[in-house]
Amino acid sequence: MNKEIMHSLLHKVIKVDRGGPESRIGFLLAVGNDYFTLLTESDGVIYYSTQHVKSITIDAKDGLKFELEVPENFEYITGADFFSILNNLKYYWIKVNRGGPEMLEGVLDEVGEDYVIIISNLEIIRLSKFHIRSLSYGAKVEKVKEEEKESDSSAKKKEYDSES
Repeated sequence: MNKEIMHSLLHKVIKVDRGGPESRIGFLLAVGNDYFTLLTESDGVIYYSTQHVKSITIDAKDGLKFELEVPENFEYITGADFFSILNNLKYYWIKVNRGGPEMLEGVLDEVGEDYVIIISNLEIIRLSKFHIRSLSYGAKVEKVKEEEKESDSSAKKKEYDSES
């Protein structure tokens, strides 16, 4: 996927791929040299390697369903390129290739030139970096429940009424 195209979609809700196990809808947080960062409702922050993305969709009419409010101070791992992201996630519990038969999760132990080592249960898995389509490490934004929104607005109204 072209970096300039991805930059034009920054801070918009997009759908990655048309379907299948890697397809997700989310808020485009950042664009790196060879990856982009997507915040999703259910999976949190996901890093996609652009070389494996088949399509990006934006819905100009109705919008894609995304009901999270992204806090201004939301923090997540960043880096200039996908290799940097991998290095910055060393010793984190990660999920790789989030869907399908190639999904695996474990602790990212080592990042080499062409491979990563992931410790999963009692297995030491060497995975080619080229075959990493996406990865996540659990950073999430908690969804505000409707009841909490209503109680917050009621509390603000009461506060305003008492000040008047």
